[in-house]
Amino acid sequence: MSTPFKFKQFTIHQNQCAMKVGTDGVLLGAWASLDHQPYSILDIGAGTGLIALQMAQRSHAELIDAIELDDDAYEQCVANFEASPWGDRLFCYHAGFDEFVDEMDEEYDLIVSNPPFYAEEVGSGDEARDKARQNSSLPFEELVYGVSKLLSADGHFAVIIPHKEELDFMELCSNVGLYPNRITRVKGNPDADFKRSLLEFSRKKGEVKEDELTIEHGRHEYTKEYIELTQAFYLKM
Repeated sequence: MSTPFKFKQFTIHQNQCAMKVGTDGVLLGAWASLDHQPYSILDIGAGTGLIALQMAQRSHAELIDAIELDDDAYEQCVANFEASPWGDRLFCYHAGFDEFVDEMDEEYDLIVSNPPFYAEEVGSGDEARDKARQNSSLPFEELVYGVSKLLSADGHFAVIIPHKEELDFMELCSNVGLYPNRITRVKGNPDADFKRSLLEFSRKKGEVKEDELTIEHGRHEYTKEYIELTQAFYLKM
């Protein structure tokens, strides 16, 4: 049984979820820009509900929706939403993304996703975890196509993906009229290769702001930039 993950303003119960709270989700939830003051936000593949809860903490968005396909994760997400201070603004749909796209007329001003992205077949022996980590359950093409249908005219789309997938992902987005505005490339420590790319897209072409983020100088010695980005959430930051 995994213990609840306590953040400064909310708690994530995660014993029913294959994918536990991890750095990727926290990073995206802290990094996604709210400068355009979105009225409506959508979290695709919500898992525990972490990123949607971060959005609720950081923004005044009236409508924060999430989608989760897995039965157990969906139940846990709903429970985490209801236990939070922002339960009246949060709603989770129990659906696959393709059916959600087909049935929704709603447009969203901000769409966030920490998609499953271990395209290589990983086998940890835990079927639910493997499914949550493999992009066969939500291929990037399907994600990008759906986002292009649901994003409002001035909306933003923020996502975290493996660094090695960055160029291919940007090409998929370009094909549906979504263009990069911000890119932050993430590495674990100064000597490591880039592992993740945080990408933000909109329908407007313009200058792309690019930077880098290193998480640790050494084991549990976090960089100033990482602390500044995440300290609104982590208890010990």
